[in-house]
Amino acid sequence: MHTHSQSLAAQSPLPPGPRGLPLIGSSLSLARDPLGFLTHTARTYGDVVRIPLGSTALYLLAHPAQIEEVLVTQGRSFPKEQIENLRHSTDYLLFGTGLLTSNGDFWLRQRRLLQPAFHRQRINAYAAAMVAHTERMLAHWRPGQTIDLHEEMLGLTLNIVAETLFGADTTHDAAVVGKALGAVMDVAAAEIGQPITMPTYVPTPGNLRFRRAVHSLESVITRIIAERRADPAERGDLLSMLLHARDEDSTGMSDRQVRDEAVTLFLAGHETTALALSWTFYLLGQYPQVAARLHAELAAVLNGRAPTLEDLPRLPYTGLVLKESMRLYPPAWTLSTRVADADLLIGGYRIPQGSAVMLSQWITHRDPRFFADPELFRPERWEEGLEERLPRFAYFPFGGGRRLCIGQSFAIMEATLILATILGRHKVALVPGWQATPQPSITLRPREGVRVVLG
Repeated sequence: MHTHSQSLAAQSPLPPGPRGLPLIGSSLSLARDPLGFLTHTARTYGDVVRIPLGSTALYLLAHPAQIEEVLVTQGRSFPKEQIENLRHSTDYLLFGTGLLTSNGDFWLRQRRLLQPAFHRQRINAYAAAMVAHTERMLAHWRPGQTIDLHEEMLGLTLNIVAETLFGADTTHDAAVVGKALGAVMDVAAAEIGQPITMPTYVPTPGNLRFRRAVHSLESVITRIIAERRADPAERGDLLSMLLHARDEDSTGMSDRQVRDEAVTLFLAGHETTALALSWTFYLLGQYPQVAARLHAELAAVLNGRAPTLEDLPRLPYTGLVLKESMRLYPPAWTLSTRVADADLLIGGYRIPQGSAVMLSQWITHRDPRFFADPELFRPERWEEGLEERLPRFAYFPFGGGRRLCIGQSFAIMEATLILATILGRHKVALVPGWQATPQPSITLRPREGVRVVLG
């Protein structure tokens, strides 16, 4: 199948890129400052770059046309790394064979089982719960109070995903899960660019911390699963669907598979939305004119009341604020690595079989070829149909192709309703001089949080 393109690829040159140091390549530069190093590399060497990392190399693709090749046109030739090869990796320990990490027919089966939980009607039914949880949080806020909005958003979205997808009240578990997630992200961040990562069974301090964190997360999830196995009534939420799902031969999912899918959706379903909101508040604090226009829209449409699902079409600027925030600070700053299953030709260069390919929203979203003044926060850039004029993958905060994020509609609705509920009641100002540093881990977290004073 690949024969013709493979022979073309074999005759093509490898992409340009930094030479790096003997033995370790560019590992130190990548580990020290992943975002800065990758941006500099893409701007210096072009759209297809080879980055040496010890005995292997990473291939960074920055142009929307090449991203489309990997995700769509040649998508089947660029699967995710086989999770079976990663038995002793942090990804496997955390997600197992959930939707984020699985491949092939097994992934397709799981995706089909999960899809009905994300149908529009079902998602729309979650709107009231999203607003109710936000109002419960606001009941504890006082004007003049200083809070870490990032921490607040993590707790809020955790409670929302627990109720809407798992029918559970995790108020008491939020602190446990929050602490565990922090540890997971710190260890994952420390692994970036390491030429050698220790298998999870090696008792390094990082691995021990990671294992403890995963155990804490599992204790919450497995308890919820056990409670539901004991009371198996169909409740119409995601967990019910996972527990009642049956294959053609009537076999259901094992507790382990339910756990893998639940952990994946639990983390993906709350961490990313919390981050989109955290970075949005951070940007609004730096751009008072954007905040003023947003407050004006909310005042005109809501006039102090809580938003509902029906209000969403009437809040266009609120949507653009979130869209622009996810351009500058995409919660998923890179897509999980794809692997070339043969020698392949991309952008005129050879990508050797078995090579790891990286696609980074951070780099492409800030490319001046597609976005004028890319470092500026300008939600109005999306007015007048910018998205229709852009190449398809110039903006891809939710990934794309067959593996487009299953929870995209859920996340956008949730973030919009939360933002509208909070800013309909409060003005939010950054603590003077506050700086948040992007911490690239599995997701893009604000390392110092987002400290604000409530108005």
